[in-house]
Amino acid sequence: MVDTEIFTIVGLGFVLGIRHALDTDHLAAVSTILVQRPSFRASGMLAVSWGLGHTAILLLVGGAVLVFRVPIPEPIAVAAEFGVGAMLVLLGCILGLQLVRERWHVHQHAHDGTQHLHLHSHVVAKDHGHRHWWQDSARPFCIGMAHGLAGSAALLLIVMSSTRSVSEGLIYIAVFGAGSILGMILVSMVISLPVLWSMNLGRPVFLVVQGLASLGSMGLGLTMMLQIAFGTQLF
Repeated sequence: MVDTEIFTIVGLGFVLGIRHALDTDHLAAVSTILVQRPSFRASGMLAVSWGLGHTAILLLVGGAVLVFRVPIPEPIAVAAEFGVGAMLVLLGCILGLQLVRERWHVHQHAHDGTQHLHLHSHVVAKDHGHRHWWQDSARPFCIGMAHGLAGSAALLLIVMSSTRSVSEGLIYIAVFGAGSILGMILVSMVISLPVLWSMNLGRPVFLVVQGLASLGSMGLGLTMMLQIAFGTQLF
């Protein structure tokens, strides 16, 4: 007899994972990287790096919680959320400083027989050399881990209350992670559209889009930190 409850857990975890990728803090953090990697391929692979980091920390923390059947203490959960807010502020500041100090611009060149665009600064490199997504995958991986840690408390409470064994709980977390990876890939592609569109309209418009990503990340991060510090909903 087929265990329909397993299929229910798998389906629910996958759908919730996709929805989880759409959280505002996730979009803000990933946007600060995507505006520096204006291509669909790079956006997709960076999203995968984020999702792998997110899933890895959930499985690590989730395995410990499920084995010992002890929820994550609230102070740790709150500290992790505050840390995400601080990370958003840092990511926004880094992007803003790059725009101001490094005089970023876009240039087109051939690579592996294909013409494409790259964001580039002669302050960083005097020629038109550049780094590709696989050289910068550590940053989105670590960002994903931070988001996974911050969201693990609420997720694991659901897992502990709805699964019958450690193996079921780990399956749920893994499927949830797979859904979040798919969701982040899709949303990264969508975010890349205005970035690529702005590049075609000229450097000033492109810099405005990057500036908005920087300000949005800093604003959201500060809002999260203030709400946690004062224990109130600001908006």
